[in-house]
This record gives sequence, structure tokens and C-alpha cells, in this order.
Amino acid sequence: MPVVDVDPDELRTLTGREKTDDELKDDLFELGIEYEGDTEDGKLRLEFEADRLDRLSITGIARSLSHHYGDLTGIHVPDTNSPEWTIEVDESVPDERPYVTGAVVRGLDLDETDLEAIIQLQEKLHATMGRKRAKGAIGVHDLTMLKGRAVGDTSKSIRYVGIEPEKDRFVPLDSDAAMTPAEVLTDHPTGREYAERVEDYERYPAIYDDIGLFSFPPVINGARTEVSTGSRDLFIELTGTDQWTIDKMLTILVYALDARGGQVESVEVSYPDQELVRPDLSVSTMSLTHDRIENTLGLDLDSEDVEDLLARAGLEVAEEETQLEAGEYEVRIPPYRVDVLHPVDLVDDVGRAYGFNQLVPRYPDVSTVGERTEASRHEEAVRDLLVGLGFEDLLNFNLTNPGELFDRMNLEAGQDAYGAGQPPELFESYSEDFTVLRTWLLPSLLQVLENNTHRSYPQHLSEIGFVAEVDESTVTNVAEGRSVAAVVAGPDATYETAKGRLQALAKNFGAELATPETEHPSFIDGRVADVMIDGTNVGVIGELHPAVLVEHDVEVPVAGFEFDLEALR
Repeated sequence: MPVVDVDPDELRTLTGREKTDDELKDDLFELGIEYEGDTEDGKLRLEFEADRLDRLSITGIARSLSHHYGDLTGIHVPDTNSPEWTIEVDESVPDERPYVTGAVVRGLDLDETDLEAIIQLQEKLHATMGRKRAKGAIGVHDLTMLKGRAVGDTSKSIRYVGIEPEKDRFVPLDSDAAMTPAEVLTDHPTGREYAERVEDYERYPAIYDDIGLFSFPPVINGARTEVSTGSRDLFIELTGTDQWTIDKMLTILVYALDARGGQVESVEVSYPDQELVRPDLSVSTMSLTHDRIENTLGLDLDSEDVEDLLARAGLEVAEEETQLEAGEYEVRIPPYRVDVLHPVDLVDDVGRAYGFNQLVPRYPDVSTVGERTEASRHEEAVRDLLVGLGFEDLLNFNLTNPGELFDRMNLEAGQDAYGAGQPPELFESYSEDFTVLRTWLLPSLLQVLENNTHRSYPQHLSEIGFVAEVDESTVTNVAEGRSVAAVVAGPDATYETAKGRLQALAKNFGAELATPETEHPSFIDGRVADVMIDGTNVGVIGELHPAVLVEHDVEVPVAGFEFDLEALR
């Protein structure tokens, strides 16, 4: 999930509320934003759900808090000046990256804090909606350094084109030498990092003004248009594989700059077959019935309560008396809310504004009461025993990506090794971080260790979770199961440490355990074994390979095991 660093003093200034840090953390938690610790310079490290990307900036978080406090009502749509600039899209633009959008923001007074916040928002949008720049990439430029080609009496234009890799030269950011786009991909650190985004294209994306090439999306901007604290007017351009995605990324960025005092100005986007005016700041609407709210949340509310809760969620009810009398609300949704796809999303907003901790559990109006299945009771017993053995129980995402499952674990898909099965892929994933179902759990536990290197050792973590791999012998072509995994991390962590916990676990369930030596790329040779329970090979145990630990920035030994939960039944 996205993590942003926020200065609590700036948050107090933006909200106008003199809250203590602890009070801020509590208020943020009510919004679904979790405190994950402090940075070295005293900022709050905040984690939140990936759907609320409007909160990637501190101004977005402050806006949500102000709505939640009731200090801010209604939907704010920035005033937008008429366009003076046009982005002309040439037919030579690569088919792989055909879309562009943009905006101008004038009258900013940026200090170092503002600049850092803009850069953080830009990179967080790249990592989330932009899928690490594959689906959308942002370029922010000092407008005064651009020279537009004259179009008519008042308009100026820049051109989005496709060029040969060696055709032209420009000076990229963090460099003092002119390079061709092809040279950037091989000789510049940022170019090498994002080379895979364009290196297979026959023609590279490029943006020109009347002086020359100034942006090589999605890789790097030119040094000529670099933004500094002296920049007052900005030109923002985004390119990508999907118009909706880059338009929404632009909207979130525009709102953040509007909150810092900028004046938004539209830009015309001229495609060979259509004309667009961006940014698109139109307010959408969605119908929501009163019954759906009450039935989903288990609350008795009147219409005034609902309108107040929607307002505290940053939404607005269109005042149409006939709809209200019919028990239906026409809810207006601000442009930056990219997450509202269904009425249930609005119900979630109502519930969060009410306070999920304030909801009172009640039995459903049915004649029977549910209970745990035998499999669920067995899993709970294993989980309780792991906690009793000193492990902290975790619940990680079932979705991940091949890099986490294999590359970072020193493993290859399809190898004859535990966890190396072919993972089921999502047909159309929202993020590059979540493209497949996980085939084993240990990579997830290593990610947690990676995110907790700032905490003291030893760290003992466990998880019982869902795993799957492609299996054409099944009806669904996917074999599903649940695995048990655990790691011990600390200066004294060894194979014997992990095996002792595994032996205790097996003994408690009356299972016969054997650990014959084996080989596995994720573990140290000679310190890894198969997990045999009642004569069946069901897992692996060992000390994690140094290459795996280095990849996860873990500086202490780690030992762990994983096996099929059903083996203890």
C-alpha cells in the first residue's frame, strides 16, 4: 500500500487545527490512514489504501481531514483559465504510448517544502496509477523556459512526436552533457532504470517546443525546463497508454497545486482525429438509495444524517426534493475521487464518516446462527499454537508480482523447488505490484521484514494464507491451498531455531516430522531441508540465502519454514 511522509506541523497549518500528534494519528485512523512510525526528520509515515490516491499529497490528506471535521463543505472545483497552450499530437507518436494530456498552473510561490511535496506526489502517482511509469508518466516543467510555436494570435503549441533513437540530442536532468534518447538509456542512471519502458519501441516518445527536445517520456525531462523554488509558472504534461488514467493523475496533481495557491489554466490536446481540453475537472454523479445505506451498515438514519455524513466524506447531495422523498440520493463526486466505481463505495464513505468503531454488532434476522467450519477451527488452532510459540501472526495480500515471488527470492518460475510453480495471472491488473496470485508465503514474510528493518530484533513472524498455482489437471486449471509459513530473524537465528519451532508444531498435532537434506535456491546449501510430515513431502525449511537477505535489505540471519496446512489435519 502507498506510504507517504507528512510533516505534522504543516498538516496542522493546512487544517487550521492545533491537534497533538496523537490526536492527528487518531483522526487519520478514522479515515483509514494508518501511522507507520516517524522518519528521521520527525515526519509521520502514513500508509493508506491504494484506492484513495487523492491522499498521496499532504494537501489531499488535509482536505479529507477538513471535510471530516466539518470545517470544509461542498465540492471545490478550481477556477480554470482559458487555454493559451496546445499539445499537438503527431501521427509519428509510438502506438505503444499514444495518449497525452496536460495543464498549466501559474502564480505559484514554491519553497523547498512545496517542491519536495510535489516531487513526492509525482513519484507516488508514478508508482501507483502510473504502474511505475508504464501506464502513465508525469513531466513537470518551468513554463518560462518553454518557447511555444505560435498558433494564431494568442495560442502557443508544443509537439508530442515519435523520433528515431539517435535522431536528436538534449541535456537530461542531473547531467551536463547532451545525449540522444538512446544514449540516455545506456549512459544515464535514470535512463537505465526506465529503459525497459521504451527500448523495444521502433520510435521513441519525445516532446518538443520551438527550441527543441525538452522531454523524453516516460524516462526523463530535460535540464532546460527543470523546476526550482524560483519557478512560478508550471507546464505539466503526461503521456501514457490510457487516456483516463493520465487524465486522473493530472487531476490529482492539479488539485494539489491549486491548494498551494496556483491558478489552473487549461491546455488543448490536438489529436489527428479529435480535440480535447484538459484538465477534465467535471463533477460526476451517482445514485444511492437510503435502504442500501441502512441495510449495509445496519444503521437507522434519517436523510439529514446521510447528507451530513456524505458531506464529511467530501461528497455532496444534489438537492432534488423528489429524489429525497423517494429515498434516493443523487451524490455529486469530486473530480479527484478516482476510487468511486459503485454505490457501495459511497456506502463505505458514509460508514467511515459515521465511524466503523461506533457500529454495534447485531445478529442477522435469520433462523440459524453460523459457526466455524472444521477447516477453519483447525486453522485457528494452528494459528494459536504459532502465537504460543512466539510468532506474530500476519495477514498479507494474496496478490503479488513475479519479481517478489521469484527474482527477489533467487528463484525461477518452473524450477523443481518449493514455491516455484507457475502463478495464476490477473487478466487486467490495476497495479504492476499485484499481477499474480502468490504461490508461496515466505516472500510475503520477507517483505514484512524488509519494511521493519528499523525495528528491534529478534523478529518472529508467521502467516497462514492462501496460495495457488497453475494446474491443468484441475477443473479450474488452478490448484488452490493454504500454507503455513514462519520466519525467525535476528543475530542468533539458525536452521536449528526454526526446526525447533517446527518440531513443536508437528508434535502438538501428533504428526511425524522428518527433514531430509535438499537443495533450494532461496536457502543456503547444506542448511536447507524438505519438510516431510507423515511420510509426505509438504514443504521446505532452512536458512535464507545471503543474496535473498541483501535483496530485502535485511542485515541479520533469517531462518524459516513453509508447508501445506492440510498436512497437520
